[in-house]
Amino acid sequence: MSDQETFVTPKFAQPYWAKHAYEVLVETAGRYNAVITYSELAEEVQRRSSLHTKSQMRNWISGLVADLVKVNHVRGEPPLASLVVRKDDGQVGAGYDEVLRVAGESPIADPLERENRAAAARLECYRHWGADVPADAKPTLSARARIVRAKSPSVRTAPVEERRGAVCPTCFMEMPVSGACPNCD
Repeated sequence: MSDQETFVTPKFAQPYWAKHAYEVLVETAGRYNAVITYSELAEEVQRRSSLHTKSQMRNWISGLVADLVKVNHVRGEPPLASLVVRKDDGQVGAGYDEVLRVAGESPIADPLERENRAAAARLECYRHWGADVPADAKPTLSARARIVRAKSPSVRTAPVEERRGAVCPTCFMEMPVSGACPNCD
């Protein structure tokens, strides 16, 4: 670690990280079929901002992505959140439901249906932010999601109940399922 790094709470860093996350995701959208994992996004926003946290990524990354969903919605842009996928299976996961909620739609319980919606949104992102998209391009799953599904076609084809933590009334970040807010302790 360099001497320039500063450790802060996610609540403090969120506005700075949001600016950098937007830039990173626009860069990602500029490359056809590109995606970024949650952990890669977290590392990059901390690197670019020089604001680091000791808080676990899972405690703050969904709030950061949710902020970007709102920015895209207000600007009438495609949802950059569709480019952020889980490292293990290359899918957007339940966090993508924020895109639907902001658009006034219901969450999607079926992971495959959610992923298909995200794939269509990714294609919109690539076109909107100037990627070299073939004229006949169709929405596709991320490369990792295609590999995982090819190895095990039954993976995540049934609805999965995901446990979510409550939202902290002080900092409005999702708390761990244990209930204690790591930002406000």
